[in-house]
Amino acid sequence: MLSILSPPPNGNPAFFTRREMLRAGGLSLLGLTSAQLEQLRQAAADDPAGRSSRSARHRRNACVFLFLFGGPSQIDLWDMKPAAPLEIRGDFRPVSTCVPGIQLCEHLPRLAQQLDKVCLVRSMTHNMNVHGPACSEIFSGREYFNAPITDQADPQDWPSLSSMMMRFGQPSDGLPPSVVLPWYLQFTGQSRRIAGQTGGRMGERYNALLMQGNSETLDFQVDGLRLEDSVPLPRVQQRRALFRSLQAGKIAPHALGRGAVEFSRNRERAFELLRGRAGELFDIETETPRVRDRYGRTMVGQSLLMARRLVEAGVSLVTVNWEDETKISGTNTCWDTHENNFSKLKTLLCPMLDEAFPTFLADLDERGLLETTLVVAVGEFGRTPHMGQFSQSNNTKKSGRDHWPSAFTALLAGGGVRGGQVYGETDRHAGFVKDNPVTPADLTATIFHHLGVDPGQEYVDEFRQLRHQVSDGRVLTELG
Repeated sequence: MLSILSPPPNGNPAFFTRREMLRAGGLSLLGLTSAQLEQLRQAAADDPAGRSSRSARHRRNACVFLFLFGGPSQIDLWDMKPAAPLEIRGDFRPVSTCVPGIQLCEHLPRLAQQLDKVCLVRSMTHNMNVHGPACSEIFSGREYFNAPITDQADPQDWPSLSSMMMRFGQPSDGLPPSVVLPWYLQFTGQSRRIAGQTGGRMGERYNALLMQGNSETLDFQVDGLRLEDSVPLPRVQQRRALFRSLQAGKIAPHALGRGAVEFSRNRERAFELLRGRAGELFDIETETPRVRDRYGRTMVGQSLLMARRLVEAGVSLVTVNWEDETKISGTNTCWDTHENNFSKLKTLLCPMLDEAFPTFLADLDERGLLETTLVVAVGEFGRTPHMGQFSQSNNTKKSGRDHWPSAFTALLAGGGVRGGQVYGETDRHAGFVKDNPVTPADLTATIFHHLGVDPGQEYVDEFRQLRHQVSDGRVLTELG
């Protein structure tokens, strides 16, 4: 197979035929897929040489969206009801925080001491109690388009927040405006990822750049963006120069059609990323062991550390999908607690969150990034007020809580949001919203507004050729 990075046969540039050039246009550079190359092309479209100034990059607003996959229990963590009956309030006790009058779960002591930076939005609500469609509603800010009969992605999915930013956000220094890490959510045994995480009906070409995390080595990589030891950068640059000489010959890419032109542009974007800061940026081992230890040697801890690095480098939106050792559990994935709710929260989930999340907030603050970085932590729904209550899954045991979208909590910090406050209120069992309801549409509209994307601008639904607003939600200006 012809490699566009290899010298032409017999050293003769004219040997490449039009057919071979077009065939090469469909290949990946250094293993990058065509979709990833398209992401790099978009990232550098307005700034091909990566010449954005550092001062402009640091002034830019950003958002880190920590998705607590599985649905954390609002009543056991951040909307506790100590006066409720035991079968509702559960085993945990609330404790005071650094903000008088606001309490959190006893198993989140470090977060309690950072609560002056956090706004607890206790009035999140929607109507979808199935994981995939509920994830889609949170990620897209739109009601699920179909009956909740599957968790898996569909071409009709509404585009995700991350893909919207790929389309409407601005790149910086050749980096894309939107990155997802450390994985795309997907249930074991299912062939497709969970709904709502991609460009969907807007087009898959707008998918965010995925940084795949390795839960064993606790590092990250973008597939294909890694040079082989046998092909160091100087050698790649020599091949690049050779190909440029080919372009200057008789068969320049523009003479070969649109496909070859696009390939040529994509190849240049990838070279710029390789030559620039991306290699160092994506290498989390450049952080000191002390800093990595502060965040916690877990996938979520290192993912938040990587998110800080990306925001600092100028990426507008970083989506961190929660990952822990239960991500492949068939009935209790990540924050899903259909059984052993209290033991799982106490021994696994709360310690991981309480180590990584407060550290992340403090680190952003210490580096002067919290003022411009909106941090959002939320799941697809909450949990049933009554222990063992059945709402959707017959896997729910007496020791667990089922899915509950009627009332749950989102944690917001930074980005102009006033910390140390509670917004919205639920009833005495944390089951229903009493005032100031906040929908997924409102949350995404608020994020878009912070990132400088007009929620009212329109895009074309390529599935049905219809026009839609980026978001039809309400911007939560009162949180400031």
